[in-house]
Amino acid sequence: MTRPDKARYYLDIAAAVARRATCLRRQFGAIIVKDDQIISTGYVGAPRGSINCLDLNDCPREKAGIPSGERYELCRSVHAEMNAIIHASRQEMLGATLYLACLDPRTGQRVTGVRPCKLCTRMIINAGLKAVVADGPGGEVVRYSVEDWVKQDRGEWTPDNITGY
Repeated sequence: MTRPDKARYYLDIAAAVARRATCLRRQFGAIIVKDDQIISTGYVGAPRGSINCLDLNDCPREKAGIPSGERYELCRSVHAEMNAIIHASRQEMLGATLYLACLDPRTGQRVTGVRPCKLCTRMIINAGLKAVVADGPGGEVVRYSVEDWVKQDRGEWTPDNITGY
């Protein structure tokens, strides 16, 4: 038996959270961890009380052939990262890490190389999170520094001062 390291452990929990997702395209799960304590979880799904795409068996973006990462205003869902942030206080999130996992709803297999969208990235920055951890393109664990995203936004980005890219 091999004991997973902490990053893989928390990514596996985020993947378990993703199984609750109601998106027909991707099942994302997010957990926020601070001082080795899970403070919040979230998965992608329609707002409370709204009918979700899974129950409708319909995705407006899929039907319109909209590529991934575009036209989120047509999506019925709230992203996993947003839901995790909504369910925690900012004080709890200051300096915390968000773990993000994604599953393919058709196969249940992990999707690698995922990152938060631009809107979620902005929310992560404002929430005071320190890092985002996800499955990298080759299945390795990738850690993104939120401060690097802020530098990139300010135009201070260079390949030498950005980690995780």
